[in-house]
Amino acid sequence: MSSIAVPRPLAPRRAWLTDLPVLLVAVVWGASYLAAKDITTARTVLTVLVLRFAVVLPVLAVVARRSLRALTGARWRGAALLGLILGGIFLLETYGVVHTSATNAGLIISLTMIFTPLAEAAVTRVRPPRAFLAAAGLSVLGVVLLTQGGGFTRPSLGDLLMLLAALARTVHVLAMSRIKAVRGADALSLTTVQLGAAVAVFAVLSVGADATPWDTAAGFGVREWARLLFLSVCCTLFAFFVQMWAVRRTSPSRVSLLLGTEPLWAAAAGIALGGERLGALGVAGGALVLVGTAWGRRAAG
Repeated sequence: MSSIAVPRPLAPRRAWLTDLPVLLVAVVWGASYLAAKDITTARTVLTVLVLRFAVVLPVLAVVARRSLRALTGARWRGAALLGLILGGIFLLETYGVVHTSATNAGLIISLTMIFTPLAEAAVTRVRPPRAFLAAAGLSVLGVVLLTQGGGFTRPSLGDLLMLLAALARTVHVLAMSRIKAVRGADALSLTTVQLGAAVAVFAVLSVGADATPWDTAAGFGVREWARLLFLSVCCTLFAFFVQMWAVRRTSPSRVSLLLGTEPLWAAAAGIALGGERLGALGVAGGALVLVGTAWGRRAAG
């Protein structure tokens, strides 16, 4: 793996100039669940996903054309495999948000921050700190309360799909660190190949479906196109380039901490813009998820 220079500490004003765009990424990611829910039905999940990524993929391909030519065959295959996993993540997340609230979706997916260190510990056979295990337990309890806002009933299909999406994100993170072929490769080219593979999966699965991408696009009005472009340009293109820009100017841990506020913004968007309500149990559960993931991230250190 190529060595990465540790950025020097930034002056307070310069730090804020770097932090604000990263925080904006967390905001748009949080709002993405509500935007996806507004323009997607169970019938159009695949076609919306094709449209969402087909909009930005040509831009990424043009920007990354030189680094794409430099990829070896092994790196192409490794990135394509990661793209298949990524496609599964987006399928689970998008089907999940159709069947649950945007607030629940954003909070449940944040469990990735707990699942990833646990999975890493299982692979490396290194027992995580007790504080981390306690934080994990707190987060799981929070999810149970969050999904039972109307009384203790079976979790919705969407809640379960978002839980699977969090597990799939964990698999993706572990695969990125374990596939030797992609280590040290250019991030832009690898991301472009991954998104291309994911779009190919969506396109193949949408063949023969009731709705085609063209039918869905033709049925969109101004409101739907605005949300689709928000998902494509802000939540994908803008977010990716800000992350690449920020990690070169500040520490990865600082970027991770700021991006970790995503579930807060998901809840804020769902409640303020989507008219969603959590109820007393849901509020308590959401708070436990946020506290547990923040504590767990710190304990995993």
